[in-house]
Amino acid sequence: MQRWRGLDEVPGDWGPSVVTIGFFDGVHHGHRRVVRRAVELARERGARAVVLTFDPHPSEVVRPGTHPALLTTPDYRSDLMSSLGVDAVLVLPFTAELSKQSPAEFVERVLVDRLHAVAVVVGENFRFGHKAAGNVAVLTELGAKHGFTVQGLALAAPEEGEESRFSSTDVRRMVLTGDVETAALRLDRPHRVEGPVVHGAKRGRELGFPTANVETPQYTAIPADGVYAGWLVVDGERLPAAISVGTNPQFDGQLRTVEAYALDRTDLDLYDRHVAVEFVARVRGQERFASLEEFIGRMNQDVAKVRVLLNSQ
Repeated sequence: MQRWRGLDEVPGDWGPSVVTIGFFDGVHHGHRRVVRRAVELARERGARAVVLTFDPHPSEVVRPGTHPALLTTPDYRSDLMSSLGVDAVLVLPFTAELSKQSPAEFVERVLVDRLHAVAVVVGENFRFGHKAAGNVAVLTELGAKHGFTVQGLALAAPEEGEESRFSSTDVRRMVLTGDVETAALRLDRPHRVEGPVVHGAKRGRELGFPTANVETPQYTAIPADGVYAGWLVVDGERLPAAISVGTNPQFDGQLRTVEAYALDRTDLDLYDRHVAVEFVARVRGQERFASLEEFIGRMNQDVAKVRVLLNSQ
């Protein structure tokens, strides 16, 4: 799969495409339905399937300070799209200039001139262009003018029921309240955060639970404070882990962190390496204990619960 950042990276000899457009944060079940239809249509038409997404989130450019918590990084979104069979992912930098393009300008400059679209597949609530003036009907009119067809799909098939019509906003709410199990059902995978491992206070190592302190990108959707069962992903290997999210009130911490202890592993040297943390289930909320001994005792209980939860997966 090819990955492009910006229109200039699209090869000049790129042939006809079936394009699907959206931010696709989370690449949840509804998103995958739209992308799979684009891939299917591309195969039928002898074209290539292209996902067009954006970075940063458009709201941060249009309404600074309103950037939502993000479920996926651009790279992880691309990885997920690759697993769906797309031929290329174009990450278009969302700028003030792009936000001011009319629907017609966007279609001509991006879909027609660069991607040579023969068909476009979007969600039924798709909006685009300056002040979100474009919708599926407008896109269909422009498609008729430029020679491509348009399909606007519901984010759930009719037989799946109205309760299956959900959005990235729904999944964010679940993650931010700590309901990572329901979020995983919507995503068909555990929610993931990622980043480099940085140096922390090293208290976990002193207590017998060495943790990887993960520095996540700005705007990452981090679950509510507490202890979780999950996985620490290192170079593609998924290690069972107990995960702590919060400020570590036991030691009067101030900085909110994500730390993962790979069960039974005290030999890992992960500093400066890029890792991912996947959240399977919440064990408990964040607490402060009366003594260090009580704290360590609860940590041992947490690890035991994590083992049971992960073994039941």
